[in-house]
Amino acid sequence: MASPRVIAVVDDDESVREAMVSLVKSLGYSVVAFDCAESYLTFGDRSDVDCLIADVQMPGMTGLDLHSLLVADGESTPTILVTAFPDARLRTRALRDGVRCYLAKPVRDEDLQACIHSALGFELEARDGE
Repeated sequence: MASPRVIAVVDDDESVREAMVSLVKSLGYSVVAFDCAESYLTFGDRSDVDCLIADVQMPGMTGLDLHSLLVADGESTPTILVTAFPDARLRTRALRDGVRCYLAKPVRDEDLQACIHSALGFELEARDGE
């Protein structure tokens, strides 16, 4: 039996992070959680992460900055950004830069689930094409 896919959740708001972790676990995924982008960057098993969910607005590095840094380092982990402050220009930039989904908080469970499935499907297609 295959091990569950690993989803990383990065959000500085503890209650939001815990709710997101609970939801992702309820969908059958394994979850690792971080309170900031910098903590995620020190995580030794990033290559095991199948999808990254990150808050846009965090102290220090933003979710979009984290995504951009990972891409620049050659990491292609599908990324979903969530934000309490939706901004059309930022959404356009994020999607142009390869973010899979850009969701406004509070995130609807079915929207997050659809984004995760899309991100993992995209990743599987990329692996199959290699």
